[in-house]
Amino acid sequence: MSYFGDIVRGIGSLLNGMKVTSKYLFFAPKEIITQYYPENRDTLKMFDRFRGEVIMPHDAENMHRCTGCQSCEIVCPNGSIEIIWDRVVNEETGKKVKIIDKHIYHLSMCTMCGLCIQACPTEAIIWGQNFENAVTDRTQLTKVLNKPGSKVHPDVKE
Repeated sequence: MSYFGDIVRGIGSLLNGMKVTSKYLFFAPKEIITQYYPENRDTLKMFDRFRGEVIMPHDAENMHRCTGCQSCEIVCPNGSIEIIWDRVVNEETGKKVKIIDKHIYHLSMCTMCGLCIQACPTEAIIWGQNFENAVTDRTQLTKVLNKPGSKVHPDVKE
């Protein structure tokens, strides 16, 4: 008896799915969300919650907010963030200050979990909107987030 019961339940499930599909077929919403990519590449705007890749914004004076605290590197479950830093003596105060040399991001290893962005105390890294990351060489997916010659913004405290 369970064989025929399974058949009846399967047919009921099929009809339920067809009901949902036919509802969208005949009573389509007025707003169409289909994107015609790549024809609309110039006007395409991704949603704010889209997770494209991790970026480090810099201002007009080439300053960023990263202090090199390594909280993003520590919290990353698969090691896609790597921070190379050094301590140098500040001439004004005479104290040693941590300065990042390279903030390396391995996009090929990133799972887009967002733990690094949540863990950053200074909001130095954010989600970017770039989604076109197709390359023929995987080494091109390793990116240095801080620009050459960039410094920490003076408003940011360690």
